[in-house]
Amino acid sequence: MIASSTETAATTPAKASKAKPAGMAAPAKERPAGQRGGKGGAKGAKTPGAPAAHSEQLPDAPSTPAPAPATKPAKKEKAAPAKPAKPVKPAKAKRLSALDAAAIVLAKSGKPMKAADMIEAMASQGLWSSPGGKTPEATLYAAIIREIASKKHESRFKKHDRGLFVATHEGV
Repeated sequence: MIASSTETAATTPAKASKAKPAGMAAPAKERPAGQRGGKGGAKGAKTPGAPAAHSEQLPDAPSTPAPAPATKPAKKEKAAPAKPAKPVKPAKAKRLSALDAAAIVLAKSGKPMKAADMIEAMASQGLWSSPGGKTPEATLYAAIIREIASKKHESRFKKHDRGLFVATHEGV
Protein backbone atom coordinates (compact mmCIF):
# COMPACT_ATOMS: atom_id res chain seq x y z
CA MET A 1 0.00 0.00 0.00
CA ILE A 2 1.32 3.45 -0.92
CA ALA A 3 1.10 6.16 1.75
CA SER A 4 -0.08 9.59 0.80
CA SER A 5 2.19 12.60 1.24
CA THR A 6 0.22 13.89 4.24
CA GLU A 7 0.59 10.60 6.04
CA THR A 8 4.33 10.44 5.49
CA ALA A 9 4.79 14.01 6.66
CA ALA A 10 2.89 13.25 9.81
CA THR A 11 4.82 10.05 10.51
CA THR A 12 8.33 11.31 9.84
CA PRO A 13 9.33 14.08 12.21
CA ALA A 14 12.33 15.15 10.11
CA LYS A 15 10.16 16.17 7.19
CA ALA A 16 7.52 17.75 9.41
CA SER A 17 10.09 19.94 11.17
CA LYS A 18 11.43 21.28 7.87
CA ALA A 19 8.04 22.53 6.72
CA LYS A 20 7.34 25.22 9.33
CA PRO A 21 4.69 27.87 8.91
CA ALA A 22 6.09 31.36 8.55
CA GLY A 23 6.60 33.17 11.85
CA MET A 24 6.75 29.99 13.95
CA ALA A 25 9.79 29.56 16.17
CA ALA A 26 11.56 26.22 16.37
CA PRO A 27 11.04 24.28 19.62
CA ALA A 28 13.89 24.47 22.09
CA LYS A 29 16.21 21.47 21.97
CA GLU A 30 17.43 19.80 25.10
CA ARG A 31 21.23 19.50 25.28
CA PRO A 32 23.31 17.34 27.54
CA ALA A 33 25.17 19.17 30.28
CA GLY A 34 28.33 20.87 29.06
CA GLN A 35 27.38 20.91 25.40
CA ARG A 36 27.23 24.27 23.70
CA GLY A 37 25.13 25.20 20.75
CA GLY A 38 26.50 25.13 17.27
CA LYS A 39 27.11 22.56 14.58
CA GLY A 40 28.45 19.17 15.32
CA GLY A 41 28.97 18.35 18.93
CA ALA A 42 30.61 15.54 20.79
CA LYS A 43 30.68 12.15 19.11
CA GLY A 44 28.23 9.80 20.62
CA ALA A 45 25.94 12.61 21.81
CA LYS A 46 22.50 11.41 22.58
CA THR A 47 19.50 12.50 20.64
CA PRO A 48 17.55 15.49 21.93
CA GLY A 49 14.88 14.62 24.41
CA ALA A 50 16.64 11.48 25.67
CA PRO A 51 17.55 11.58 29.35
CA ALA A 52 21.25 11.97 30.12
CA ALA A 53 22.94 8.91 31.59
CA HIS A 54 24.46 10.82 34.52
CA SER A 55 21.39 12.79 35.57
CA GLU A 56 19.43 11.80 38.60
CA GLN A 57 15.82 11.03 38.13
CA LEU A 58 13.33 11.96 40.78
CA PRO A 59 10.65 9.49 41.74
CA ASP A 60 7.26 10.26 40.33
CA ALA A 61 5.33 12.28 42.87
CA PRO A 62 1.57 12.28 42.81
CA SER A 63 0.47 15.33 40.89
CA THR A 64 -1.60 17.65 43.01
CA PRO A 65 -2.95 20.93 41.78
CA ALA A 66 -1.03 23.95 42.99
CA PRO A 67 -2.91 25.98 45.59
CA ALA A 68 -4.58 29.10 44.20
CA PRO A 69 -2.77 32.33 45.07
CA ALA A 70 -4.35 34.17 47.94
CA THR A 71 -6.24 37.26 46.91
CA LYS A 72 -6.32 40.36 48.99
CA PRO A 73 -9.69 41.73 49.98
CA ALA A 74 -10.69 44.83 48.06
CA LYS A 75 -9.76 48.07 49.79
CA LYS A 76 -12.57 50.35 50.75
CA GLU A 77 -12.22 53.73 49.14
CA LYS A 78 -12.38 56.61 51.53
CA ALA A 79 -14.60 59.45 50.48
CA ALA A 80 -12.72 62.70 49.97
CA PRO A 81 -13.70 65.36 52.47
CA ALA A 82 -16.32 67.66 51.00
CA LYS A 83 -14.92 71.01 49.92
CA PRO A 84 -17.01 74.11 50.41
CA ALA A 85 -18.69 75.26 47.22
CA LYS A 86 -17.08 78.21 45.48
CA PRO A 87 -19.23 81.30 45.23
CA VAL A 88 -20.78 81.73 41.80
CA LYS A 89 -19.27 84.64 39.94
CA PRO A 90 -21.54 86.75 37.79
CA ALA A 91 -21.04 85.93 34.11
CA LYS A 92 -18.92 88.46 32.30
CA ALA A 93 -20.39 90.07 29.25
CA LYS A 94 -18.80 88.46 26.23
CA ARG A 95 -16.80 90.75 24.05
CA LEU A 96 -18.07 91.03 20.52
CA SER A 97 -15.88 89.59 17.84
CA ALA A 98 -14.82 91.80 14.96
CA LEU A 99 -17.13 89.86 12.67
CA ASP A 100 -20.16 90.32 14.94
CA ALA A 101 -19.40 94.00 15.39
CA ALA A 102 -19.01 94.45 11.61
CA ALA A 103 -22.43 92.86 11.04
CA ILE A 104 -24.00 95.32 13.51
CA VAL A 105 -22.23 98.34 11.93
CA LEU A 106 -23.27 97.32 8.41
CA ALA A 107 -26.88 96.74 9.47
CA LYS A 108 -27.06 100.17 11.14
CA SER A 109 -25.46 102.05 8.25
CA GLY A 110 -27.54 100.45 5.50
CA LYS A 111 -24.93 101.33 2.88
CA PRO A 112 -21.93 99.44 1.43
CA MET A 113 -18.72 99.84 3.44
CA LYS A 114 -15.06 98.92 3.12
CA ALA A 115 -13.34 96.88 5.82
CA ALA A 116 -11.23 99.87 6.94
CA ASP A 117 -14.40 102.02 7.28
CA MET A 118 -16.06 99.26 9.35
CA ILE A 119 -13.04 99.15 11.70
CA GLU A 120 -13.27 102.91 12.28
CA ALA A 121 -17.05 102.77 12.84
CA MET A 122 -16.73 99.84 15.28
CA ALA A 123 -14.11 101.72 17.32
CA SER A 124 -16.12 104.98 17.37
CA GLN A 125 -19.32 103.17 18.50
CA GLY A 126 -17.37 101.25 21.16
CA LEU A 127 -18.32 97.83 19.76
CA TRP A 128 -14.82 96.53 19.04
CA SER A 129 -11.29 97.87 18.99
CA SER A 130 -8.18 96.22 17.68
CA PRO A 131 -6.12 94.48 20.36
CA GLY A 132 -2.93 95.85 18.82
CA GLY A 133 -2.82 94.19 15.41
CA LYS A 134 -1.14 96.06 12.57
CA THR A 135 -3.77 95.33 9.91
CA PRO A 136 -7.19 94.68 11.48
CA GLU A 137 -8.94 95.68 8.25
CA ALA A 138 -7.18 92.87 6.35
CA THR A 139 -8.17 90.39 9.08
CA LEU A 140 -11.79 91.58 8.98
CA TYR A 141 -11.87 91.44 5.18
CA ALA A 142 -10.58 87.84 5.21
CA ALA A 143 -13.08 86.82 7.91
CA ILE A 144 -16.00 88.28 5.96
CA ILE A 145 -14.88 86.51 2.77
CA ARG A 146 -14.58 83.21 4.72
CA GLU A 147 -18.10 83.58 6.13
CA ILE A 148 -19.56 84.32 2.70
CA ALA A 149 -17.77 81.30 1.22
CA SER A 150 -18.73 78.87 3.99
CA LYS A 151 -22.32 79.95 4.75
CA LYS A 152 -23.27 81.03 1.23
CA HIS A 153 -26.86 82.40 1.40
CA GLU A 154 -27.02 82.23 5.20
CA SER A 155 -24.12 84.66 5.60
CA ARG A 156 -24.64 87.99 7.37
CA PHE A 157 -22.63 89.74 4.65
CA LYS A 158 -22.91 90.15 0.91
CA LYS A 159 -20.24 91.41 -1.43
CA HIS A 160 -21.56 94.54 -3.15
CA ASP A 161 -18.55 95.53 -5.22
CA ARG A 162 -14.80 95.12 -5.11
CA GLY A 163 -13.83 95.71 -1.45
CA LEU A 164 -17.40 96.75 -0.46
CA PHE A 165 -19.78 94.74 1.68
CA VAL A 166 -23.43 95.15 2.68
CA ALA A 167 -25.45 93.45 5.40
CA THR A 168 -28.04 90.88 4.43
CA HIS A 169 -31.39 91.07 6.17
CA GLU A 170 -31.42 87.31 6.78
CA GLY A 171 -28.20 87.24 8.83
CA VAL A 172 -28.82 90.23 11.15
